[in-house]
Amino acid sequence: MTLYVPDLDAARKFYADVFGLDAQPLEEDTAMLRFEGIFIFLCQSAAAAQPLPEVLDGAAKGVGQFAVIVDDVDAVCAEIAGRGVQPLAGPADRDWGMRTATFADPAGHIWEIAQEIPATAG
Repeated sequence: MTLYVPDLDAARKFYADVFGLDAQPLEEDTAMLRFEGIFIFLCQSAAAAQPLPEVLDGAAKGVGQFAVIVDDVDAVCAEIAGRGVQPLAGPADRDWGMRTATFADPAGHIWEIAQEIPATAG
């Protein structure tokens, strides 16, 4: 997967701060991240504009995003908030049985972190 970003250094810092990933430089304008078995390439491009407000608004509603399952959404949100990343939405319990939060990288790519809500005995 390739994500086009306007500022490669800002993107590398974001992914290091949020996910603890070291983006390995490949070329002057490209770096590679590895999420377990998935490789993500960050490619600097002047055409990668900052996100429009309507894109961020849609993202807050769960439109067009990447999702990562975690054990504790609140703990992850607290950890990344300490690094200056604030969620666009959440953390909140969702009707479909997940607790989620969304946030954006510096180029406007939207990420969701989610955890399953344990079923209550009825």
